Amino acid sequence: MILIADCGSTKTDWVLADGRHVVRQVLTQGINPFHQDRLTVENIVAGELLPKLGAADVKAVYYYGSGCREEFIPMMADIFTAAFSGAEHVEVNGDLLGAARAVCGRDEGIACILGTGANSGLYDGVRITGNTPPLGYILGDEGSGAVLGRMFVNAIFKGGLPKSLRDEYLSITGQTMADIIRRVYREPLANRYLASMSCFIAGRLDVPSLRSMVIENFRSFFSRNVVQYCRPDLPVGAVGSIAYYFRAELEEAAGVEGFTVGKVMRSPLEGLVAFHGGK
Repeated sequence: MILIADCGSTKTDWVLADGRHVVRQVLTQGINPFHQDRLTVENIVAGELLPKLGAADVKAVYYYGSGCREEFIPMMADIFTAAFSGAEHVEVNGDLLGAARAVCGRDEGIACILGTGANSGLYDGVRITGNTPPLGYILGDEGSGAVLGRMFVNAIFKGGLPKSLRDEYLSITGQTMADIIRRVYREPLANRYLASMSCFIAGRLDVPSLRSMVIENFRSFFSRNVVQYCRPDLPVGAVGSIAYYFRAELEEAAGVEGFTVGKVMRSPLEGLVAFHGGK
């Protein structure tokens, strides 16, 4: 049995697999060692994960998570080694390597995460060899849901989108401009709030100016991030809800910028089960 984790700050998806056959799926709260101390992570593993796995004989653990910078990897590995004493192999990596293994397997490629935030990396089939710093949704994160939401708010109040679209959004959400400004500038998790607007946007892509805005967001992602790898010959694979639900717009933007889109997955878990289960 192998245990694979796709972890974000909000939630963690765990898959217990026997080879390529998924035996069980478990959901726990998110883990981010950048924001949480060791005891908090240990309590999540002991209190939420282990009871749901029962007596499963886990022989290998592959954990991919946000916030897993190099300095946090030893701590996370210690936690999983202690929790799964019978495991012969414990591996902790950042979420970008997980995305690369999911969409590229053991082939060269450019791997991207396009969800609430955005990230990308040049992958040689084994490791990430290049990474354009995403810089977060204020300074960067082009192509992300948060930036898409930021562009949307700007456009509905500054005339970049039809007034009818603004009125519809405010009516459906029951918000005013003042409410939106307060949520962004005075309340926590503004990036998730802005990214949540992508659901409204996805249902109205028949509005030409709105669809053009989505494509513009993706074009910025390619021109400011992916182009830095100087490998237009490689396929660009992506994981995340923004890539998945706006795939047509992603492919159009890629074509304009001189790239080709490869595999696109909402979650990397399917690809990771194939990657590790096929060993």
